[in-house]
Amino acid sequence: MTSIGDAWRLARQRIDRLDARLLIEYVSGCSHADLIAHPTRRLSELQVRRLDTLVRRRASGEPLAYLLGSAGFYGREFKVTGDVLVPRPETELLVELALERLRHVAEPVVADLGTGSGALAVTLKCLCPQARVVAVDLSPAALAVARLNASLHRATVRFVEGDWYGPLTDEHFDLIVANPPYVAAADPHLERGGLPFEPRLALTDGVLGGDGLGCTRVIVGGAVRHLLPGGWLLIEHGHEHGVAVRHLLHRAGLSEVATWPDLSGSERVSGACLVGGRD
Repeated sequence: MTSIGDAWRLARQRIDRLDARLLIEYVSGCSHADLIAHPTRRLSELQVRRLDTLVRRRASGEPLAYLLGSAGFYGREFKVTGDVLVPRPETELLVELALERLRHVAEPVVADLGTGSGALAVTLKCLCPQARVVAVDLSPAALAVARLNASLHRATVRFVEGDWYGPLTDEHFDLIVANPPYVAAADPHLERGGLPFEPRLALTDGVLGGDGLGCTRVIVGGAVRHLLPGGWLLIEHGHEHGVAVRHLLHRAGLSEVATWPDLSGSERVSGACLVGGRD
């Protein structure tokens, strides 16, 4: 029978050392301390076969989060499946900017458009419990994952199925956040790394022009009709899209247009607010 120490040695010949360790811990139920202190602990034949399958999938480029079934985001673990994007560290900037704008609102009403795993909506509800949060997604499978995450974190979020503002009719919000598909349809990165394993619908806007801004145009274009006076729209975008998104925000009649960089210094989130009433 194979020991966890031998399994770790063999696995890290095929994949990253840390990934190998995490997969062995996941399959065996052991801790990192167990792996170091008791390397002779034996794996069952079933565990060995399962580990081999997971290592092969990781070696093919499948994201580790899909293999483990969860990913960390802003200090919490979120369930993920192939029906949702893996939450990215860059998106945590959206949380920080959102919290700044909710701090002085007594009972804010918040919309998360294209919620995916629900990481944004659930995190905002957990950190701002007085907020009323609604999360929208076109994918029933994604909404099932998001509802599970809300339940796991005991966050009361209203989930609705639909395309962007479609199911929100005449609702208005103090804050709208969105992390829409923003990779251009022809971008070669879609065929690299782990992206081929993630839902294409959540990555690129191929049916809306394919330049990575199609969904953003829809979200910005509808914001004025759904923001309360003084309300903010915050939207994540590609590092090359800052100028274009600021132009869209200005053209929509929004004020205080700005862009914020992520930790790598890339322009990552743009936003603006509605001053005065709506048309």
